[in-house]
Amino acid sequence: MNLHCNNCIESENSVFNVLSPEEKRRLQKNYICKMVKKGEVIFKEGDIPEGLISLSQGKVKVYREGIGRREQIIRMAKPVGFIGYRALFANERHKSTAVAIEDSLICIIGREELFAVMRENSELCLSIIRAFATELGFTINRTVTLTQKHIRGRLAESLIFLKDTYGFETDGTTIKVKLSRDDIANLSCMTTSNAIRTLSSFAQEGVIALEGKRIKILNMNNLEHISHIG
Repeated sequence: MNLHCNNCIESENSVFNVLSPEEKRRLQKNYICKMVKKGEVIFKEGDIPEGLISLSQGKVKVYREGIGRREQIIRMAKPVGFIGYRALFANERHKSTAVAIEDSLICIIGREELFAVMRENSELCLSIIRAFATELGFTINRTVTLTQKHIRGRLAESLIFLKDTYGFETDGTTIKVKLSRDDIANLSCMTTSNAIRTLSSFAQEGVIALEGKRIKILNMNNLEHISHIG
């Protein structure tokens, strides 16, 4: 498990690539590897951050509860992305909840050792800022999408987002994640009934195919067109 957890620091896409071998070892001595089962809560709204959480394997959804305890999914994480970092660096409690949507492996880098290395290495600070700024840009785009597009455009954009985030299965058409209709609705800012009807409409039009929780994209050009016109 520790070998897999090293992905959090040793991955070629990691923000920690700017560190020296010794600095990496310092962080590796101060992190915890943890397996989380599908459906298990990693942190919940109101919790105090333990450290910087990195997803080494698996898939995670991050959501907030709104009126009537309805979920709004605000992030879908993949390896080796960070989750829960806003609260850590703002020195606040978490304002969202993270749940594994499949069996996953996370690593939690200790707060004090992380901050100590950051104080000594300005390149790491810049690397982390760039990663967070990229995530902020994506969040801004998603906010515009969810507030300005109609139902069909929102759902099409969400399916494209899932494809871009997790990719396809080996068949080249099946999105490599299984989500409930509730989750798809919460990701697309719509009711579950609207999500079900719109998915069925896309399927009847030959844009997608539905196999339980599996979704195949049959016509990417049409799906992108629906997303574009909103």
